[in-house]
Amino acid sequence: MSDRHVFEYALLRVVPRVERGERINAGVLVYCRAKEYVGARTHLDEARLLALDPGVDLPGVRAALRAVEGVCGGGDLAGQAAPDEPGRRFRWLIAPRSTILQPGPVHTGLTADPAAEADRLLGLLVR
Repeated sequence: MSDRHVFEYALLRVVPRVERGERINAGVLVYCRAKEYVGARTHLDEARLLALDPGVDLPGVRAALRAVEGVCGGGDLAGQAAPDEPGRRFRWLIAPRSTILQPGPVHTGLTADPAAEADRLLGLLVR
């Protein structure tokens, strides 16, 4: 039996002015059902974001990214999503929305270590 498992991931994108459609990648969500894992890694390039919109609410964007990390982690930081299983929390986070922080499309892959995969994807697609 293989030690690699199917995982899903989606980018987190900051869209400071929805009407313009410009965005930067600011994080990645990873879910692996077999490992009962859901996690987020984030990195906000504030200079790039300010180049898109000098008036963007940086503290608000930072708070939104921290909230996503909290939902992934479960427990008290997950708020109402705390009792939900990891898959349900992932599905809630990837639901389309028209806010400043938006999930991208979901992609799949194989991994033995979903947390390490989250780190790898952050470096590859966000940083």
